[in-house]
Amino acid sequence: MLRYLPFLLVLALWIYAFVDCLNTPEDEVRHLPKVVWVIIILLFGEVLVGPVAWLITGRARRPVPAGGAGAGAGRWVAPDDNPEFLKSLNRDDPEQG
Repeated sequence: MLRYLPFLLVLALWIYAFVDCLNTPEDEVRHLPKVVWVIIILLFGEVLVGPVAWLITGRARRPVPAGGAGAGAGRWVAPDDNPEFLKSLNRDDPEQG
């Protein structure tokens, strides 16, 4: 069973790079057109050259926000932690009249 592990890891990296390339918008692809990257990943995936090249140089890296991956002004906040939502409840409450 352990002898299949290297093959499965190569296959997983190959599939991940292929799907990632297909899902990346055209304006975020670097150095080559997206179609060329897909061909490189498919042709050289078995020897890991294509997927590794895509992951290192092909896609644009996004900077991580200062507060971590989930921080930022546009992040989702639970309703009971959202002050705007709690204020709207008070405005719509008929008993608060």
